[in-house]
Amino acid sequence: MKIISFFIFLYILSGIASSAEKSPKYTGSSTCESCHQVQYMAWSNSHHSWAWRRPESANVLGDFNNTKFGHAGFTYRFLKESEDYYVIADNGEDKTERFRVHSVVGVTPLQQYLVETGRGHLQALDVAWDSDNNRWYHLYPEEDTSAGTGMHWTGSYKNWNSRCAECHATDYQKNYDPLNNRYTSHQAEIGVGCEACHGPGEAHLSWANEPEKYVTNTWKGTNTKGLTAAYLRNNAESEINLCAGCHSRREPISANSPEPGSYYDNNYRLSLLSHGLYFPDGQIQDEVYVYGSFLQSKMYEKGVKCSNCHDTHSYRLKAEGNALCTQCHNHQGNGLFPSLNKKNYDSTDHHFHQLGSEGAECIECHMPERHYMVVDGRRDHSFRIPRPDLSEKMDVPNVCNNCHQDKTASWAKEEIAKRHPKVQHNTNHFAEVFNPTENRIDYQSVKQHLELANDQKLPAIIRATALERLFPAAGKLDFREIEPLLTDDNAWVRTAAANLIVYSPHTSKAQILIPLLNDSVRSVRLEAIKAFLETTPEKVTFSERLMIKKVMREYQQSLLDKADFPEIQMVIGGVALTKRNIPAAISAFGQAVELDPQLIQAWVMLARIRAAVGETSEAKQMLKKAVEANPDNKELMQMLKNFGL
Repeated sequence: MKIISFFIFLYILSGIASSAEKSPKYTGSSTCESCHQVQYMAWSNSHHSWAWRRPESANVLGDFNNTKFGHAGFTYRFLKESEDYYVIADNGEDKTERFRVHSVVGVTPLQQYLVETGRGHLQALDVAWDSDNNRWYHLYPEEDTSAGTGMHWTGSYKNWNSRCAECHATDYQKNYDPLNNRYTSHQAEIGVGCEACHGPGEAHLSWANEPEKYVTNTWKGTNTKGLTAAYLRNNAESEINLCAGCHSRREPISANSPEPGSYYDNNYRLSLLSHGLYFPDGQIQDEVYVYGSFLQSKMYEKGVKCSNCHDTHSYRLKAEGNALCTQCHNHQGNGLFPSLNKKNYDSTDHHFHQLGSEGAECIECHMPERHYMVVDGRRDHSFRIPRPDLSEKMDVPNVCNNCHQDKTASWAKEEIAKRHPKVQHNTNHFAEVFNPTENRIDYQSVKQHLELANDQKLPAIIRATALERLFPAAGKLDFREIEPLLTDDNAWVRTAAANLIVYSPHTSKAQILIPLLNDSVRSVRLEAIKAFLETTPEKVTFSERLMIKKVMREYQQSLLDKADFPEIQMVIGGVALTKRNIPAAISAFGQAVELDPQLIQAWVMLARIRAAVGETSEAKQMLKKAVEANPDNKELMQMLKNFGL
């Protein structure tokens, strides 16, 4: 069905402003090869180059020789005809359909395949090719991905246009039409090309061809060699900012690829150390793509950057095994990092394992690995010291018992204490504060979280998480304890503090948040503006009123840019209710359940709204549909009983 929210209506009326400034265009990675042959060759077989490719014979790794793979009672077939590759799969409507492979994703340890299902929708199949073991396999064997569920491969969560393409392409433009549920997406280049990191190359080519005639001010945002300021050489934060946009778990603010090197928090909202994503001690749990764990590390604090370990073009590690770590962690140290303890770490005196054994590898103790999509191993980049004492107190893993599974956490704690007697063990850890919050928030817990949030010695992601975990107590907090954090130096802390105030019942919250509407960081502004959805403070100046309107338009645009996300339709529905726009609320919640039939709260809201406006029969019909899609949900069944059904 065609869904139109009041945000989309406003967008259509407003039009789009265009810029008359001359910006350099993207020219493609092939234009870089003649001058940068070494770098180009290193990149050409890298994971970035393989991030997204056309289905040509040299790129397709899977066996399409009329092979079969069975999962959950259905048999997939993979075949090739002439130069085209096909998959016979279930189409989400309990029917078998033949799909032409549109493109391939990845090289090792797995390769995925994209097909188009209509109206420009590119979908990622749940059956992938295990490149290391040469077999077809299902990416989510333990999950219900059957037809009719939100997690089916044809559903919104497996949509390539909205969920994945931005980080697998160069200058990706989503171009989603919410009125017709259609994508006309395009990109300068499929795959993560040279310009994905270095910026559009047209001006640089102009300089390279005739450097003596090059005029900098002809081009927008370029330096004397025609390059955009994607990052600053030898500046760790600048380089990490460039990589973090894709190598992080986050929510995008806009629809398209941001300009390479643009400030992370103007384009994304970082996922903090939330329950289910990370363990209470900050170890990775779900797939979080490196950045969030690295932010917790001493290495990040001391200025270590991605390219200290990874080659900038091949993205391979700069050395094998422990040699990668001992380029810094050795008895001579490294002049780039003067605070290093000078010591021989690659020694049995340090790791107490036989040299050359798996247990003697630095990464086994300081970068534990978890597997996602069955075969894709990702290592924790927080580089933490093993803390089996925390495993004694709460449900967190520790690297000692990952190997020594026949031993207890108490044994591991005692062994570490014996072998490293000079190291302080069992010191206070933020996990001891975070862990109980899965169950309760009391006065003592609130106090402890606020102490963490105000501790400037802690990594900012931990401080912001301390505030985020106070959300269940937002209505009981003393504003005076939160307000100072609205001016914190870190954007994540300011955002988390604003979030607590936005969702508190205090009548003065909008007045308190007015200064944040002028924050230099977009993610902070978009959090603060939520306080103005219900009301505008009486005591505002003319300039403040203009600022409120400006940021509200930013917020509306951000929601429109993500209108193909079911979770964003939930937000739009909630905003519509605050504006007393009942048709828009029904429209948004209806779109949410169409995109994901398992969004229980969307069904509940639809039924409640219908009932509240006197449309009882429509509410009953809505609940019947909801139960059909979710036959085991007790909340929906109870609502049906309440309606006498």
